[in-house]
Amino acid sequence: MAPALLWGGAGGGLELRAAEDGSARLSGRFPYDAETDLGPNRRETIAGRAFRSRIEAGGEVHLLLGHSFDRPLASTRSGSLRLEDRSDALVFEAVLDPEIAASTTGRDALAMIRSRLATGVSPGFIVTREDVQEREGGLLRVVRAAELHELSVVTRPAYPSAQVEARSWAVTGTGSPRQGHFRRWRA
Repeated sequence: MAPALLWGGAGGGLELRAAEDGSARLSGRFPYDAETDLGPNRRETIAGRAFRSRIEAGGEVHLLLGHSFDRPLASTRSGSLRLEDRSDALVFEAVLDPEIAASTTGRDALAMIRSRLATGVSPGFIVTREDVQEREGGLLRVVRAAELHELSVVTRPAYPSAQVEARSWAVTGTGSPRQGHFRRWRA
């Protein structure tokens, strides 16, 4: 029997297919070059192939539920997460083994996707190169390069622009970039 399509999002987002053996296949895309609001007079976009360095180097990337490393669904290291960094989008496909699909985290994720409560994809990353431009009375941050550490299934992604996630950031001048967790962003 062929896998059944349980849910598919128009124009990207997430698609879920269940297989007879209890596994589930989750696929989706995070579009590049789409602007989003971060707050008053603050906008952001992630440039095409901004995540390529870590992906091409084979760095471990996780698929999580709600940006929680305590709620893993798949990973590149285990072979259950495949990433394709295209010029227009980061495309992924995850296979949730029957054991993961049947776990509390797996059941929660699949139920939220089926019920359309969680339909978004949100990357967790550390910015390594950015530009900040003044534009239309505000600032536009363009993330040119970033280390991708995780993708998450979320209820309210910052992208696309129709969904807003307020984050606080300010231009601090031309000094050295701050390191550590302060540079980690979740879109």
